[in-house]
Amino acid sequence: MTVFESPLSACLVVLTLWLGIGICGVIRPDNLRLIARVLFPLSAVCGAALALIAAASIASPAESVTLVIGLPDLPIHARLDALSGAFLFLLGAATTGISMFAAGYFRKGEGTAPGLLCLQYHLFLAAMGFVLVADDAYGFMVAWETMALSSYFLVTAQHGLPEIRRAGYLYLLIAHVGALAILLCFGVMQGGSWQFTFDAMRAAQLDSRWATVAFGLALVGFGAKAGLLPLHVWLPEAHPAAPSPVSALMSGIMLKTAVYGVLRVTFDLLGDPLWWWGLIPVALGLATALFGVVFAAAQTDMKRLLAYSSIENIGVLFTGIGLAIVFHGAGMRPLAALALTAVLYHALNHAFMKSLLFCGTGAVLHATGERNLGRLGGLIHRMPWVAWLTLVGVLAIAGLPPLDGFVSEWLLLQAFLFAHEVPHPFVNMLLPLGASIVALAAALAAYVMVKFYGVVFLGQPREPSLAKAHDAGPLEKAGLAWLAAGCVLLRLLPGKGVGGVGSITQHLTRNAVATAQGWSWLLAPLPDREVSYAPLVLLLVIAAVVAITFLAVRLAYRRVVRRAPPWDCGFVRVDARMQDTAEGFGQPIRHIFQSFFQMKRELPSPFDATPRYQVTIGDRIWLALYEPLGGIVQRLADSVAWLQQGRISTYLLYSFVTLVLLLAVVL
Repeated sequence: MTVFESPLSACLVVLTLWLGIGICGVIRPDNLRLIARVLFPLSAVCGAALALIAAASIASPAESVTLVIGLPDLPIHARLDALSGAFLFLLGAATTGISMFAAGYFRKGEGTAPGLLCLQYHLFLAAMGFVLVADDAYGFMVAWETMALSSYFLVTAQHGLPEIRRAGYLYLLIAHVGALAILLCFGVMQGGSWQFTFDAMRAAQLDSRWATVAFGLALVGFGAKAGLLPLHVWLPEAHPAAPSPVSALMSGIMLKTAVYGVLRVTFDLLGDPLWWWGLIPVALGLATALFGVVFAAAQTDMKRLLAYSSIENIGVLFTGIGLAIVFHGAGMRPLAALALTAVLYHALNHAFMKSLLFCGTGAVLHATGERNLGRLGGLIHRMPWVAWLTLVGVLAIAGLPPLDGFVSEWLLLQAFLFAHEVPHPFVNMLLPLGASIVALAAALAAYVMVKFYGVVFLGQPREPSLAKAHDAGPLEKAGLAWLAAGCVLLRLLPGKGVGGVGSITQHLTRNAVATAQGWSWLLAPLPDREVSYAPLVLLLVIAAVVAITFLAVRLAYRRVVRRAPPWDCGFVRVDARMQDTAEGFGQPIRHIFQSFFQMKRELPSPFDATPRYQVTIGDRIWLALYEPLGGIVQRLADSVAWLQQGRISTYLLYSFVTLVLLLAVVL
């Protein structure tokens, strides 16, 4: 049997090829042509191969293998099942488009040599892939920390800037706090057997108290990587600092490894979760979703806006996970499968949507040198390819039917609406209220995307330098087109995607969501209920309504057409300074949700020679939690600083006293 006859072996070969591509980059670190024209396109091919292999493995039986690498008495185990296959498909499919885009994006002058950047990039990909197939705590933690370290170097590619070094430090700090929680979680789940394979953890019989501790540690550890409130502070700093393809990888894929980790621990390693566990991720998820979208609405930086949008989507995902736990623990397996299907489908959707938006933002940044929304505008004329392809991602993430974002949010809302059947009176009254928060977050997300797209691509250019803007190159266009196609393909036939997810939910909840009467165009997640969704029919109805309206208007006005500049706020004549701005767009949200923000206003006076108006938005969680915590740590460090004498004799004395104490304890 060859390695390609086994899906797991084939996946490991692809991950190894990624490592090899990265090593090839450092052999010729300054050969930009080799790196951009050969290595990154080859990386995209590997991503497509991984997606095909993973897609074929989702419905196949699980397979395991013990690798020859590792410590003498601690080998590394790998396993490919439906859950890891789904996330490997997400990794491969999204990476294909991102790597094609990166082939045209990376240039000299990014702060890091192209070859070194190539190594870090592909080490990051391989580490994420091995996180998804690791079948023991040792291999998982090695891959997890490799993923964190390689992504840190990618975030700090332009390390000459102080704000980027600060963002990298904050990211690494939160990442290691999360890793410590995950390590403690594995320590609890081994149940005293001191066997750290996932099979041993599945067989361990933990009582409810220790299982609850393990779940709490997993939620903290993976929540830190995902950007769950209040561990989100690194995300709006790291994403703007990183190069745009790296931001796409982190937001579109890396955050989903945290979702994978929570699902693996909760539904697989711990077995049947207690129903009340789900209330915690539901509450945190709803708070995170609302927090993220409100802050996104107030941003004036393109990448920071998308970073907060990622926080909002992570909140939606954890809300769905919490609902699945509640339903599963209450014995309502069909509803648990419905909520879990919404989670998995939205994770895949978000991988394509957010990767497309970050790559589109990168193209704008390269063409204009601007990230500030207040200095952009009218780029649809200069960058039509980027504008139209980015529009696909904007419409999808705004949750407009019939694109992919609507399907997953619709499934989640359906799960919320049936939460009143939970056999706990207080819970079944409160959970349906979460649907209103999800709906509010979805509406505000559409608002944010209108702001993002309208200010960047519509209207008139706000700066004369935008006249020099140019469209993306061929490889960048190819990457954007791949990601845009991912937002469209199979979303018009949601039964196909939901059918693939069924193998996963069947494994985790012993139930699956099925299409109605086997039709791929009609999705009825609960066949015995009055709920269904037919996106093709909806699309045809929308197209018919638009066509009829267009013809009626043309006939009513006898083909008289008045042409006027768009995005002009209703004025007949408007210049670039009169059109709506990002600050003006976000002002109503700032006023409505001002309790969320720590705002500082700089207002001009009548006597100012150069009047200036500026609003600074701060995070109350940072001020209320992290600054006091940082002060406490600093004081503790100052209190023990006297131990650091700078003399070898003193340090030898410390060592001697420590050894004496250890011997006293042991003997």
